[in-house]
Amino acid sequence: MGAPVVSVLVTSYNRERYVGASIESVLAQTFGDFELLVTDNCSTDGTLEIARGYERIDRRVRVVVNERNLGQFGNRNRAAELAQAPLIKYHDSDDLMYSHCLAVMVPAMQAFPEAAFGLSTGRDWFGGPCPMLMTPRHSFQREFLGAGMFNPGPGGAIFRADAFKALGGWIDRGAPSDYLFWLRACARERVLLLPADLFWYRVHLEQEYQSAGVERQYAETIRDTWAALAGDACPLEPAERDRARTNLLAKQIRMLSRDVRHGKFALAAARLAAGPSLLEWVRYARPPRRAADAGTPPADPRPQPFTLRRRESDRVVTETVER
Repeated sequence: MGAPVVSVLVTSYNRERYVGASIESVLAQTFGDFELLVTDNCSTDGTLEIARGYERIDRRVRVVVNERNLGQFGNRNRAAELAQAPLIKYHDSDDLMYSHCLAVMVPAMQAFPEAAFGLSTGRDWFGGPCPMLMTPRHSFQREFLGAGMFNPGPGGAIFRADAFKALGGWIDRGAPSDYLFWLRACARERVLLLPADLFWYRVHLEQEYQSAGVERQYAETIRDTWAALAGDACPLEPAERDRARTNLLAKQIRMLSRDVRHGKFALAAARLAAGPSLLEWVRYARPPRRAADAGTPPADPRPQPFTLRRRESDRVVTETVER
């Protein structure tokens, strides 16, 4: 039997309250040519037993237990190493994937082979319909001159496995690791913006985003962002770089103001220490200028595939049709 079209990667650690529903949402996909790989990070609750139960009843499910806890993003890299398909789709063990998610993402990636990965969020992308193929310059324009782009978590991403490996995978810097990956990867690769609302992102107190120290981790990313705008790999024109710095510094001022209003003086100090320099403050502290449609590429003339579903006996068959 050949490899599946896509590997769905569920990375888990102590998610017994949520992992069953998360797995079931994948098994309910209308696009069925996938493997579901669960990499468990040495859970100490019933997570592993729940995942093993699905492995016993559905041959598409494969469960692997790490020898030690690799951390959140180390576990994501481990799952990517074990994936068997040419496409890899991350899905968090506390989220729910809507039944049409893979049927939207996979045909779009197949129609745009030049895209290294695709991104979806809970909101539509500004500027036009999806899928929307972005060059590195389009991506940086959208992020720094427009409405933003580097905000999806790993659960909103689908990758070509070889492109993900060539990019070096995730570098673990805590909660902002996904943002820092987009900052690096979007400067090098074309990205496909995909339709919105393909999964439900669960918010709860046990997730890493809610843990102590996360605000400081995000505050310190300005150092990386400022460096990316100054680096040789930055795809923006010189005037665009200056405008991007102005917009970034305006956001820094807003965040500092919020820190002070809420009495978070240590966080404000850490944010200031992360940059930029005093000379750059003097040069770029100006009113921001953003345009919602910044980074919108010209419409792609290629016909887009669509998905047909038909029922055969007790199963749903999905096929991609070229217009």
